[in-house]
Amino acid sequence: MPQTADVPAVHAVAEQIREVERARLRALVAGDTAVASELHAPDFQLVTPIGAALSRDDYLGAIATGHIDYVAWEPGPIDVRVHENAAVIRYQATLEVVFGGHPVPRATYWHTDSYENIDGQWRVVWSQATEIR
Repeated sequence: MPQTADVPAVHAVAEQIREVERARLRALVAGDTAVASELHAPDFQLVTPIGAALSRDDYLGAIATGHIDYVAWEPGPIDVRVHENAAVIRYQATLEVVFGGHPVPRATYWHTDSYENIDGQWRVVWSQATEIR
């Protein structure tokens, strides 16, 4: 299959999105909501493994107060599909979290996230996690 001139650019964008996702995960584990806020779109929404939908403010607020405390978030290889100013990523990750003061045992989850390039910066807009049992 012949490569087009766009292929190297798409690969560079995909790698940039992977780096943004890794930076987002580091910020969430560190509880750094200032950095995390910059990486989440204002209209961000998370659908948790138990089916709860959280807005950006609800999610980052829960992290800021310690209601959600990520102990570890270890992503595997991140697959990226880029379409102009939007991208979808998917990966498995091992997480350990304390939720509402209760430790949740270390487990592996599928993560699917939608990113958009907003004012020249890739930001996550939707995120969904599903536990792998």
